[in-house]
Amino acid sequence: MSEQIVILDFGSQYTQVIARRIRECNVYSTIVRYDTPADEIAAMAPRGIILSGGPSSVYAKDAPLPDKAIFKLGVPILGICYGVQLLAHFNGGKVEKGQKREYGKGTLTVHDASCALFETLPTTLQVWNSHGDKLTKLPKDFAVVATTENSDYAVIEHRERRIFGLQFHPEVVHTPRGREVYSNFVHGICGCGKHWTMRNYLERAVADIRTQVGNERVILGLSGGVDSSVAAALLHKAIGDQLTCIFVNNGLLRAREAEVVQEVFGRNFKVKLQYEDATKLFLGKLKGVTEPEKKRKIIGKAFIDVFQAATKKAGKAKFLAQGTLYPDVIESVPIAGNPAALIKSHHNVGGLPKNMKFKLVEPLRMLFKDEVRVLGLELGLPKEIVYRQPFPGPGLAVRVLGDLTADKLRIVREADAIVVEEMKASGLYYSIWQSFAVLLPCKSVGVMGDERTYDFTICVRAVESQDGMTADWVKLPYELLEKLSTRIINEVKGVNRCVFDITSKPPGTIEWE
Repeated sequence: MSEQIVILDFGSQYTQVIARRIRECNVYSTIVRYDTPADEIAAMAPRGIILSGGPSSVYAKDAPLPDKAIFKLGVPILGICYGVQLLAHFNGGKVEKGQKREYGKGTLTVHDASCALFETLPTTLQVWNSHGDKLTKLPKDFAVVATTENSDYAVIEHRERRIFGLQFHPEVVHTPRGREVYSNFVHGICGCGKHWTMRNYLERAVADIRTQVGNERVILGLSGGVDSSVAAALLHKAIGDQLTCIFVNNGLLRAREAEVVQEVFGRNFKVKLQYEDATKLFLGKLKGVTEPEKKRKIIGKAFIDVFQAATKKAGKAKFLAQGTLYPDVIESVPIAGNPAALIKSHHNVGGLPKNMKFKLVEPLRMLFKDEVRVLGLELGLPKEIVYRQPFPGPGLAVRVLGDLTADKLRIVREADAIVVEEMKASGLYYSIWQSFAVLLPCKSVGVMGDERTYDFTICVRAVESQDGMTADWVKLPYELLEKLSTRIINEVKGVNRCVFDITSKPPGTIEWE
């Protein structure tokens, strides 16, 4: 990238959010480990450096510290929370444990409005704090720019060296004008333009793919999810018929999933699409299996077997494409208490076996999820695919509690289709994280048309979340709940009761299995 901001990660749960905020300013950002040598950073030719927050104390014995030579690179530096404490630590200031932990909303009072970070901003701002330590002595030649109720050094600067420190977190939504602070840093202080756009990225990515692949063939496992769909559209734009997409129908898909994928990619985009209907194979292997983890393992192994056989049928190819995203390739920082490391390990999943002799093509590995969606629209993919809600890898198998049968899958598939349809009609589908139906493994007595019934219960689940790691249940309007219940019970044969899940994560999970 011609212009970029390098972010040193000290283990903050917000490091990726910082990177996304910088990119929202149309400037490329890269996350590196906190101990990356200064000469390696210099080789990246950054326009500026950001020191992230982190769970450690700068005065702790095993505190993560950067290469102090970064302060001699001559580029602007911005320290956030733990980052500002590092500035003090390396420049003659003092950091001590605060009398009380400053956590949550605070009011920032800007005393020096000439500071370039606060250009065009008011002198009073709402900010978000999350720290126990605090500066108690200014670093040498630094000046105070702003204070909060509990910090006399909430913002500091060394104007001549263009080094700035913030005790609060401008990247979180609870600092409403934080993006403007970052914009002032990257544009006003670092002198970056606004060159990081999906249109520019698309042109570069197409050129990079053509350079990497040459005249060789590429295989992509197309699931119909956002990442693989955007990767398929991007690769097809770059190399056309050199790409073969393999779509495996495991019988656990949502309503009309197979038809939609074939329609969009096969007929509309003219992608070379190899359709593998393995419904009977998967359902046969899952017959009588009730334990959730066992279901997942069976499905994962069966998929690999089917996909391997399909690649041989597809003919000789040198490359395998994957929809790997930037958060998947960022190395978690091994710091005790690092929330980012916990999140990372939670998401790690096994991939294809190592004996598959392919070279990898990962055209989305520089992008965050929200950027992938924008790229999808740029490529002409329909909104229904680009902004669809997350769907579990094992599919509807984890939304049927207990053993799987074709009829149970029909029930949950039909009920789920109603949930999606009504959520879209209400305008809520694209504004929340997930909404779906779950088939419970129990029957109850009901009365329908003056007749006694003994049928299944469907549970409706709707949650809002930022990253899927925590979630809160959505307070759906009563009118919508009534419509969902009425339609599911009336239209889905085998259901006579509908309930709504009001469990947050934690203590529950988003999916039921």
